[in-house]
Amino acid sequence: MTLLKLSKKRQYPSPQDLEQSHSLTLSKRDVARLERAAKKAAPKPAKEPGLLARLLAEGAQSRHVPGDAGWNRRGGGPVNYIENPVEIQGSAVQVCGFWPFVNGAGLPTIGTPLGRHLLRNTLVTGDPISWFLNGIISNPSAFILGQPGLGKTSLVHRLLAVLSAWGVVPMILADSRPDYVPHIRALGGQVITFSPGQGHLNPLDLGPLVASLNEIENEKARDIAIQEMISRRRSLMEGIASMMLGRPLKPHESTCLSVAINELDPELRHAPLIGELVEFIRSRPEVLRQNVLTYDDDHEYDQRLQALLDALINLGPSGAYGDMFAKPSDAHITPGVPVVFDISGVNENDSVLVAAVQSLCWNLGSATVSAEQHLAAAGKRKRRTYFLVMDELWRILRASDDMVHFIDTITRLNRGRGIGQVMITHTMNDLRLSKEHLTATAWGFVERSALVFLGGLAPSEMGNLEEVFALSSKEKALMTDWTGEAVVDPKTNKASRRPGAGHFIMKVGKNPGTPFVTQLTDLEFEISDTNRAWEMVK
Repeated sequence: MTLLKLSKKRQYPSPQDLEQSHSLTLSKRDVARLERAAKKAAPKPAKEPGLLARLLAEGAQSRHVPGDAGWNRRGGGPVNYIENPVEIQGSAVQVCGFWPFVNGAGLPTIGTPLGRHLLRNTLVTGDPISWFLNGIISNPSAFILGQPGLGKTSLVHRLLAVLSAWGVVPMILADSRPDYVPHIRALGGQVITFSPGQGHLNPLDLGPLVASLNEIENEKARDIAIQEMISRRRSLMEGIASMMLGRPLKPHESTCLSVAINELDPELRHAPLIGELVEFIRSRPEVLRQNVLTYDDDHEYDQRLQALLDALINLGPSGAYGDMFAKPSDAHITPGVPVVFDISGVNENDSVLVAAVQSLCWNLGSATVSAEQHLAAAGKRKRRTYFLVMDELWRILRASDDMVHFIDTITRLNRGRGIGQVMITHTMNDLRLSKEHLTATAWGFVERSALVFLGGLAPSEMGNLEEVFALSSKEKALMTDWTGEAVVDPKTNKASRRPGAGHFIMKVGKNPGTPFVTQLTDLEFEISDTNRAWEMVK
């Protein structure tokens, strides 16, 4: 029998050794004792750290790497709660290309990119047509107020550039400076020059598209369309005649004018000239005698209509304006093409002439679009969306009381014709007219505008604005600060930018406004030609 040799230090063989040693026989008791000794000698597994140990380890780590609550060290400013950032929506192109930052402006990213938010440095977007189509506002109308030279026209250029790229057709129907002619040319549009010695525009001619209304098969729809155009022509001529007279037309004068125009062209097929209208009234036809209530008394007939004839003769070739309004129109609006009426050649000091030309051009453009809509409803033309720019609004409002109602009618009906619009003037004082009811009507232009852009305005204007808008003290402070004049650099002797150039507050109803600054691109500089306010923005 082989004996196992053990060292002085007590040591037990493993069970495996015992199994291999077939020459030694052990009892069950010895085997159990040896197994317990082997387990006791085996290395123990490491214990997992407790909660306190884990927290201490994480705390030590956060001193070098910020955690969810910030830096956990002296001066690190750990906080218990971090507010979620403002969420914005946009396409991958918009988010990555326009403004790659995390915080939004609190506005929908829909519409024309207008500029940079003055407080959050985020993108501000919006325009009356895009917001109307997306249900954000209920009326596709905007109003721009601001002192001269602070970028009102440049803001309109931005709206025109983007909306035209989206298929909206721009219409600038009275460009008096002209600021929009290069832009429309760049878009491949139509430039119509109209001034004394340049072009002729018959006030009774609403364009060739109007004559096409007779092609509508549905008798009721045809009659509605034709009657609308007849009403447009009558209202325009009454307004122009009242401007020539310096007073509203008397009831019998208005009736006589309406009947005479309708008798000469009842179906809008051949627009009569001013001279033909004068001769028809002078001929004393029976239909006019009945309406003027003179019957067989020629002298009384002439007396009652002499003032009206004087106004019409003043528009004719023998009048103050030559043949501007006395000959057939030598240019017509092409539907679906960007268009601008260049009236820069009209004498700005002749307020009556300027207002007459403005109203004539606006009515012509609005009538063309309305006729196209009637034809589109009958399936004869394609339906389009237009964007009407009504700049220098104060001129036409000051020319005649009738022009206030004329503009009111146009602005109220444009939405149903697929026309979005923007009206531009300097201050709310421009809308304070000679009579309270006229002022209320003019202020209604602003109140009905779903979007209002407020630029730099004088402190005295704040009271007028607060009658229409809810303005905070911060908003009023911004607008008054933007009116500051530019500082001249003594080294270059050139003026720096005005502090408020390109700055606006966008108001939607009585909600808090959104302050932003518009910056033009190099291409916009080339087509806008508005160096007065935008030398600083490149």
